[in-house]
Amino acid sequence: MAYDTHLAERITRVFNERKHNPREMKMMGGICYMLDEKMCVGIVKNQLMARVGPDNYEKCLAKPGCSEMNFTGRAMKGYVFVNEDAIDTDKDLEFYIDLAIGFNPLAKASKKKAKKK
Repeated sequence: MAYDTHLAERITRVFNERKHNPREMKMMGGICYMLDEKMCVGIVKNQLMARVGPDNYEKCLAKPGCSEMNFTGRAMKGYVFVNEDAIDTDKDLEFYIDLAIGFNPLAKASKKKAKKK
């Protein structure tokens, strides 16, 4: 199992309750939920990845179990990892997903790569 499927079910339920239908995309050895073609939340192993934006970044990092997202040796500001113990309750999980959904309209979409001919 590359990522926590139970967490994936919980995330899908939260999106459904909020009337959002993200596109699921396998990436980074896990799964990413794309909202309006922008990365919103994801799962890497058993951690939640959330794109909370720069305004919520420090507030999230101050919470137990939350850390900066770091794949390349440098932190990606506005993105956080949340340990499974910190999102045990639905309320805790919804906190991070709601921040990510709220930031989504402000987020820049990644540039599309040109198709090779």
